[in-house]
Amino acid sequence: MQLIDTHVHLNFESFQDDLPEVAQAWRDAGVVRLVHSCVEPSEFSRIQAIANCFPEIAFAVGLHPLDADKWTDQTAAQIQNLAQSDQRVVAIGEMGLDFYKADDQEQQVEVFRAQLAIAHALGLPIIVHCRDAAVEMQRILTDFFSQVGSVTGVMHCWSGTPEETEAFLALGFYISFSGIVTFKNAHQVQASAQAVPSDRLLIETDCPFLSPVPKRKERRNQPAHVRFVAEKLAELRGVSLEAIATQTTQNACRLFGVTVPTPCASSGL
Repeated sequence: MQLIDTHVHLNFESFQDDLPEVAQAWRDAGVVRLVHSCVEPSEFSRIQAIANCFPEIAFAVGLHPLDADKWTDQTAAQIQNLAQSDQRVVAIGEMGLDFYKADDQEQQVEVFRAQLAIAHALGLPIIVHCRDAAVEMQRILTDFFSQVGSVTGVMHCWSGTPEETEAFLALGFYISFSGIVTFKNAHQVQASAQAVPSDRLLIETDCPFLSPVPKRKERRNQPAHVRFVAEKLAELRGVSLEAIATQTTQNACRLFGVTVPTPCASSGL
């Protein structure tokens, strides 16, 4: 069985002391590929260095909406140049809108539009962060698609309603579920997870955040725990874990243009 964790932050301080052990754990759990997201371009060299040590890691470059105030006149060129500097860059992001307690909505929208343009120009998918901003997100994407052209991508760590889920599916997006889907009271997220077509479904940890059940007591989440997300999706959708693993792995390979080892070369997992 092969799994792909489509959203990790291994450059964060909580992984500084034991990343080789964390890597062994994800390999033991059957995780054969990871997509490392980027909060701001200054992280790029550190993410690149991590990927140099662990060849199963692909990565993205972008600016998170909560860091929109760091955008300058040079940021767009910086992101585009970094994206073109390394063939392991498979996406632009994470990017998007976060209107939870936000007082910079206009700036976030401007930065989001700028990164959409980069992704479209480079033909790369986007990794989308969307919190309390689904209506505005849909409007911006619809306008961009009609005026400039479409982009593909993933709504990461998705927690929206089934209706919001359908709207982003209609725009061509994949939907990725994190440990939130395993939480006892996450009824809305679980309903959305049941509604996503099998060919648009992805899994992630968003580590070091959002440890899934049964690892909720572990303060630090890690890629090996993506298996528990897959198990919950299998339960909700009435299919086997192996079916979820196969489908989400195929979907991640298609979206991000990555490959995985053939089963005979995957250490028996």
